[in-house]
Parts: sequence; structure tokens; C-alpha cells
Amino acid sequence: MRALNCVPYVLKQITRHGVRSALTVAGIGIAMFLFSAVQAMNRGVTEATTATANDTTLVVYREDRYCPATSQLPQDYQRRIEGVDGVTRVTPMKIVVSNCRTSLDVVTFRGVPKDEFLAGRGRDLEVIEGSIEEWKSRTDAALLGETLANRRGLKPGMRFDAAGITATVAGIVRSSDPQDQNVAYTALEFVQLAGRDQLGIVTQFNVNVADASQLDRVASDIDEIFHTAQEPTATFTEKAFIGRIANDIIELVGFARWLGLGSLAAVLALVANSIVLSVQSRVGEHAVLQTLGYSGGLIALLIITEGLILSVLGGGLGAAAAIIAARTGNFALSVEGTSIPIVANAGLLVTGLAVCAVIGVLAGLVPAWQASRREIAECFRIA
Repeated sequence: MRALNCVPYVLKQITRHGVRSALTVAGIGIAMFLFSAVQAMNRGVTEATTATANDTTLVVYREDRYCPATSQLPQDYQRRIEGVDGVTRVTPMKIVVSNCRTSLDVVTFRGVPKDEFLAGRGRDLEVIEGSIEEWKSRTDAALLGETLANRRGLKPGMRFDAAGITATVAGIVRSSDPQDQNVAYTALEFVQLAGRDQLGIVTQFNVNVADASQLDRVASDIDEIFHTAQEPTATFTEKAFIGRIANDIIELVGFARWLGLGSLAAVLALVANSIVLSVQSRVGEHAVLQTLGYSGGLIALLIITEGLILSVLGGGLGAAAAIIAARTGNFALSVEGTSIPIVANAGLLVTGLAVCAVIGVLAGLVPAWQASRREIAECFRIA
């Protein structure tokens, strides 16, 4: 209880050296902004590439092809894939992207058979603006993922042009699947004919399997069917497919983790430096406190509390800024028609505060231990 009563004293010490404290908090905030941004990217990669027991989707792609523009499969493969034991639904897709390289601003058109799409994957989409009926009634209509719509400032009824395709926004949808957040769903024939005259040619097939335990066997069976065809296939689980083509992003995020660790080291150094300077400038005050009956342990607790407050304040500001930047910017890393979201939520803020709290305590341990062991006479001599 006595330690809690001393919190106002700690706050006064922090504000007494306002410039030094402000610079320390700002430095911690910048470092935690970088750390939180790296964590948000890491979570996005994990969500997009980590398979779960509920995943029952396979992606059939052209063998040895990567960018959607190079993957061309006959649409009539659909009937043969549907005949594989364990397959419940096959959805052909024609994918066109505005940029096949890694970028933060890519528009991905996915042409799909509307009725088949709505009976399968479309059932999980939540329409937040516009209507499905408008999408079904127009050939050039598009359903936009919420992230794409917010980033481009698009609303139902507006027309937009990307990747050589001009479409009308019929609705904006929300989904828990990262691949639905940054995409424009249109009619399959519309995308096939959009200046390319490629009716009967698709980019990939999304295949739903009855049970997750059958994924590997069904994938092997599909590739075996087309092994000797003119357009052979390569079939992967959806998460494995994303991880395969987003390998560069995964490596980039892996390297960025080292930047995050460097940010934590910078926070530790900043807090420790601030506390050391603060303790050195208050040696005389500590002698007075001991004279008034403050124990060495209580003085040490005051010093640790100061580091904790500085660290949590700066870390909270930095993490909050990272979350705001990620949400307002609607960023998503896209490569070859797939999206890796940048996941920034309240959990990221809690993580940042917890990490900063631990660092603040660690940074104050050594100066607190030194101050608690000084005798009163020694303090007056140093002062």
C-alpha cells in the first residue's frame, strides 16, 4: 500500500525532467511501432498459410506455373475432377491481377460461375453494402472485398478500372477468409472475355473435399488424371498453395522479425539510459528519503516503477499508432493473386503493453539494486 502511495512521487519525478522523459517515451513509441508492425505482418502470414483441421479446399493449378497469367487450364477439366472420389464441389476460376509482383495495392479479379460460387464459398460472405441480387443480374457486376473497397474508396454503383477490366460495384462483402478481403468477384465469362477472348480457359479450380483426411489422396488422384495431358496440373491444399507462392513474403517477414527484436533491444536501452540518468541526478534525494525512513527496497521499487511507467506509456502509444495505421490504411501484401493480410487488433496492443512492462522492469533492476545498497553517508558524498 505504501508503494502505491508513492506513485504520485514517481510521476512527479518523470514530469520534472519533461524533455528527457518525452524523448524517451517518443523513442520507445517509435521502436514499438516497428515491433507491432512486424507482429501484425507475422500474424497475417500465419493466418493465411497455417492449415487447420477444418480446411477442406484444394487448389488445382497449372504445373510449373506461378503468376495467374501463365496458368491456363481447359475449363472442361471440371467434369473429370468432379468424378474423383471424395470431391463434393468444383469451382473453376479465371484470375486476373493488376500486378503479379509483391505489392500493397493489387486488384485481383476472380471470375466464377455465379450460381456455383454462391452455393459454395459465397455462403460464407457477409454483404455489408449493395446486394447479391444486383451482382447476379449484371454481367459486369463485381462483389468487392471490404479491404479492397475501403482502400480504393469504392461504393455500390460506382465503376472502376483495373488490370484492363472495367466493372461496376454491385456489393461489398466481409469475410473471415483473408483471400476474400482483397478481391473482386465477377462472372467467369466476363473475365474470360475482358479483352482476351479466352472462353473455356480458366486459371485454377477450387475443389471442395468431403473430409480433410482425404485431401492428400484426392490431390494425388487429380494430378494423376492429368499427368500425361497437354496441360498437366499441380494440386495443393489452399493454405499450402498460398504458402508456396508467397514464399518471398514469408522470407521477408522472417527477416523482419530480427528488426522487431532489434526494436525491443532499443526499448531496453532507452529505458535503462533514462533511469540511470534519473538515478544519478537524484542521489541526494535518495539520501533524504532514507533519512525519512524509506527502506532500500522501497527506493528500488520507486525506480523500477518509473521505468515501468515510461516503458508502458511509450509502448502503448507506439502499438496504438501501428494498429491505427494498419486499419486506416487497409494494407494487404498481395502476390500472384493471393493476399496476405496485415492483422492489427486489440490483441496486438495487449502484447505490446505486456512486452513493454517486462522491459521496463528489467531496465530498472540494476540501477534500482545499486541505489538500494547505497548508505546515507555515501549518498551525501556523491551528491
